Amino acid sequence: MVLFLLQRFTLVLVLVTLAAAFGSAFQYGYNIAVVNTPHKVGWGPVFQVLKSFYNETYFEHYGKFMDESLLLLLWSVTVSMFPLGGFLGALVVGPLVDRCGRKRTLLINNIFSIIPAILMGSSKAAKSFEMIIVSRVMVGICAGIAYSALPMYLGELAPKNLRGTLGTMTEVFVIVGVFLAQIFSLQAILGNPEDWPVLLAITGIPAALQLLSLPFFPESPRYTLIQKGDEVQARKDLRKLRGWENVEDEIEEMRLEDQSEKAEGRLSVINLFTFKALRWQLISIIVLMAGQQLSGINAVNYYADTIYATAGVNPMHSQYVTVGAGIVNIVMTVLSAFTVELLGRRRLLLVGYGICGSACLVLTLALIFQNKVPELSYLSIICVFSYIAGHSTGPSPVPSVVRTEIFLQSSRPAAFMVDGAVHWLTNFIIGLVFPFIQEGIGAYSFIIFAVICLLTAIYVYVVIPETKGQTFVEINRVFAKRNKVEIPEKKKEETTDFITCPHPTSNKETNF
Repeated sequence: MVLFLLQRFTLVLVLVTLAAAFGSAFQYGYNIAVVNTPHKVGWGPVFQVLKSFYNETYFEHYGKFMDESLLLLLWSVTVSMFPLGGFLGALVVGPLVDRCGRKRTLLINNIFSIIPAILMGSSKAAKSFEMIIVSRVMVGICAGIAYSALPMYLGELAPKNLRGTLGTMTEVFVIVGVFLAQIFSLQAILGNPEDWPVLLAITGIPAALQLLSLPFFPESPRYTLIQKGDEVQARKDLRKLRGWENVEDEIEEMRLEDQSEKAEGRLSVINLFTFKALRWQLISIIVLMAGQQLSGINAVNYYADTIYATAGVNPMHSQYVTVGAGIVNIVMTVLSAFTVELLGRRRLLLVGYGICGSACLVLTLALIFQNKVPELSYLSIICVFSYIAGHSTGPSPVPSVVRTEIFLQSSRPAAFMVDGAVHWLTNFIIGLVFPFIQEGIGAYSFIIFAVICLLTAIYVYVVIPETKGQTFVEINRVFAKRNKVEIPEKKKEETTDFITCPHPTSNKETNF
């Protein structure tokens, strides 16, 4: 299976994937994990060193140390600025990818990584915790743009038989970013009073590498042909990516999509919500993104240290258990990347949600009865690892693939704006609400996540078609049947390879 995939990867395709993904998706994972959030057992090692810095800086400014409530408020603001920035990034990604292109958007986006890296790296010398807070907004914008622009770029570069594998690279490099942040945050490495500015500034290195490498690779041929109208350059880029001369089949498929787009016009976000021909595609990306976050992945990570402590793990050693969970995450996400073209999108989603829902139910029982049966605390740890493995199999990586596949070029930027907004809002809601749910109902909170896993799996089973090995136009045709959109007779005579739908507005290009 691995050889089957590798035979279809050209060197150019591999290198452009590495340059684009490492410089973009890495930012999301690294910056969401490098600053530890508070939990019941105590504070993460990065917080411990930043706590002293915040207090010392405050003392120099105001002549007194801040009280615990103010410290908690400042830290909550520091953590929450990242998803806020992500939400802002999701709102601007549509206009950027339309006007600047997919590749250039990724290059421009590095501004929001390099500048905050410099600010955070120099914040200790400048004695300013405000620089860290502002920088968290900026790296959040970087992550918000990258989380939508990267899968769009890779999905349009990939041949249809590799679209799933390249689509999962977004999540693979997010997880790599999380894992490296966990490693570098260890007190023995950079999570200490002397080296924490370097820890925060590392986020600028992948961005700098992308600025140096990505300009040498092609823009998305679909963007070049469909939106720029340059078929000669699109053909040239496609030959470079594929490694062979005959690319006429793909060029023809792009022409058909171009004809479809010209008939439909450019869709705005507002039009997207009123356009019957894309109703189920829109509902599907909202369900997939909301299900990804509301199924409890961040809550399990949040609660993990408490579970480890009840199992007798020394709080000082729990960071090493977290690293072990990170290894499981990487292994399963990479495995998903190599099996998504073999097993399909639907199967990985259903299996992943099944494992997650089952792990949540067993975890609930283990947490309830572990006071009476202490050995059950070890079952709790197994459940956490199982949940992470299940989420890494389907719910984490696969939605990035599906959201690219179920929209044509004309509606993809607007759809990704909606998709990104849902992703970051639900991410923020879980981080904000879960501590109160945990405080109110304790272990029973995981039943809520089990129910969400079940409902999302039912939706996937009933609505989401298998998109493996199909062209964008073929996938659009499948959804057209569910949306009950008929092909006009005149268009049937012209071509049977794409579907033309009545557009709710004029052909004016806009994303707002």
